[in-house]
Amino acid sequence: MDFSGKAPLDFARGRLFDYAAAALLASVLPWKTGGWGSLFATAVKLSSNKLRRAARAIFSCLSSSCYHPDVAARGKFITFEGLDGSGKSTQIEKLARALRSHGVPVAVTREPGGTLTGERIREVLLHSTTSGLSPLAEMALMFASRAQHIHEVILPALADGRVVLCDRFTDSTEAYQGAGRKLGTKPVLALHEILCGGLQPELTILLDNEVAFSVERARRRNRKHKNVRPDKDENRFEQESRTFFGRVRHAYLAIATREPQRVHVINARGTPQETHALIRELVRKKLKI
Repeated sequence: MDFSGKAPLDFARGRLFDYAAAALLASVLPWKTGGWGSLFATAVKLSSNKLRRAARAIFSCLSSSCYHPDVAARGKFITFEGLDGSGKSTQIEKLARALRSHGVPVAVTREPGGTLTGERIREVLLHSTTSGLSPLAEMALMFASRAQHIHEVILPALADGRVVLCDRFTDSTEAYQGAGRKLGTKPVLALHEILCGGLQPELTILLDNEVAFSVERARRRNRKHKNVRPDKDENRFEQESRTFFGRVRHAYLAIATREPQRVHVINARGTPQETHALIRELVRKKLKI
């Protein structure tokens, strides 16, 4: 699908909009006996006109002042990005402890996930048995989880004056689905504007390491988790090729070049403590906390 040369609203009116609308509708409608998957399938089967009318009503609500990032926020929004296995979880925990030790209120969360709805979507997206999921459906599910996450967790925490530390945000979708799945940047940014109200972090910390090292570390971690908890299977993306992850890393670095004021690349090749020291200094300098 070629989105080049099209304004965001042009392709948002097409099938991409249908998938995003179906995912969002399924995420906010009441749970049925068949669970989220069957609800999403039902939403997709709706005629385009019915689906779009219902979705536009929801989008109208989401773009109101109660959702839009212009709402007064006293907190700070920090996101962590990077390949799986780059050490994001470890560094988020270290930064959270450091900030809390100085009396800073912190909320730690993740994507996909962060809410009951988001965690169910996460199971679909990351479980290794999920097959046949189209790249567009995958991207739509990511944004369905994110829309609920912003509404239920991120904006309330910011309004309460907390520092929100989030493991992944829209940059991940641009890197993994936009570049890894070859959907391109434009549809990702358009859906971000529609479903996220353009919300952006004050600071994004991009942990960079070699592809081979990060992917192997992620695979070892997931094998370990599966041995401890056989029901915990989040191996779907780790099954991708190094070429796929090469595209993802390249996209991340391109985002950092495009938005240098927000995205800062941290060399994650040192020890966890060395990486933490770099992050702590960056946060102190950029956000004065």
